[in-house]
Amino acid sequence: MEEELLSISPIDGRYKNATDEVRKYFSEYNLIKNRVIVEIEWLKKLFSIEEIELKITEEELNIIDKIAENFDLNAAKRVKEIEQTTKHDVKAVEYYIDEKLEESNLQKFKHLVHFTCTSDDINNIAYGIMEKELVQNVYIPNVVKLIELLKEKAKKYANIPMLSHTHGQNATPTTVGKEFAIAVFRMEKILGRIKNERLTGKFNGTVGNFNAHIISYPNVDWVKVAKEFVESFGLEYNMYTTQIESHDSIVILFSEIKLLNNIILDFDNDMWMYISRNYFKQENVAGEVGSSVMPHKINPINFENSMANLKMSNGIIDVFFNNLQISRMQRDLSDSSLQRNIGMVFAYSLIAIKQTIVGINKSTVNEERLKDELNNTPEVLAEAVQTILRKNGFENAYEVLKGLTRGKNITIKEIREFVSNLDINKTDKETLLNLTPERYIGLAEELAKKV
Repeated sequence: MEEELLSISPIDGRYKNATDEVRKYFSEYNLIKNRVIVEIEWLKKLFSIEEIELKITEEELNIIDKIAENFDLNAAKRVKEIEQTTKHDVKAVEYYIDEKLEESNLQKFKHLVHFTCTSDDINNIAYGIMEKELVQNVYIPNVVKLIELLKEKAKKYANIPMLSHTHGQNATPTTVGKEFAIAVFRMEKILGRIKNERLTGKFNGTVGNFNAHIISYPNVDWVKVAKEFVESFGLEYNMYTTQIESHDSIVILFSEIKLLNNIILDFDNDMWMYISRNYFKQENVAGEVGSSVMPHKINPINFENSMANLKMSNGIIDVFFNNLQISRMQRDLSDSSLQRNIGMVFAYSLIAIKQTIVGINKSTVNEERLKDELNNTPEVLAEAVQTILRKNGFENAYEVLKGLTRGKNITIKEIREFVSNLDINKTDKETLLNLTPERYIGLAEELAKKV
């Protein structure tokens, strides 16, 4: 509790429980651990290159594997201690591995630790691992939870008519379920793109040309070795880079996350409006307070909270959009500081997703209110009447209905009297005479059930 109270960021304070999943993947500790993993795997890759002519026993290989496998919080603290001297985070990892090799009497391999590597060879793969695992293991499952809940509500509310509002004005009826189904369809489309997105990685030395590699072992197919190494982590190989990986793929992923954030934000906004119009009732949770001075209030706090956190996520994404792909000439260090905030994009988005889920679960449709409003807005049938008139060849159908209904408090009785005097097909006339706003929902119910 004390740690949360003293935290600067709400991610590690107020919302700590909601972001524990992200912390597991995007903590400083996990970044250091993944750097160690990449360094160890590269060392093992070098052992497999015939031209290097370095013999290693199975027992020695197991000892080297344990450096990564046994890496824990105390080990990370040791790396940070070394960094106090080096003032270089990746070099501190290299020196840490050197220490572990010496402890195991394997100092004969120290010269190959970080061999031919620039810092970003290690860093970009470490970040790629973290990003890939976070998206697959945390972000996607939470988005799926939201989509499944919306899908369930879309089908449950498929046949509940609701007045639409275009430009904030009364418009052609829909159903509650159809509006939920729209959110499902939009989210699933973007989620499909996120699932198929492949992050890229580089491993080609100081300026991307394998300079040190070729000068030391000119007969090795270093491009093939690097490609195999990068792809072993589930990343797509990026052959053309400067000293750093260009970050194009992570920015593309962020663009898709922002699209998804905006869809959720759009849904949150609508729910806020629906609740304000009493289309939905909110659960009266014992002990909760809506206002410090107005006891009657139940505020849509979960949707408001979600909106705020989605905007925070999008704001950080915008910083990445404008800066992460830009690096002066062959390298500057700005991307290094920026990348440390990647976890925040996911953390804020995750808080929002969870809050939206809570908000939906606390809201129930107020069918009585929806029905009363539909009964009191018969003017929305003007579209139906003028369309049937067009079908029957009636001239100036739109203008006639505009004169009858625009800006007027017309009743259903007046509409039916108008229809009764029309010289149109008998079946069409009967359809209009029996039509009510509740029944004028087109295929909304079917569409909601099919989502």
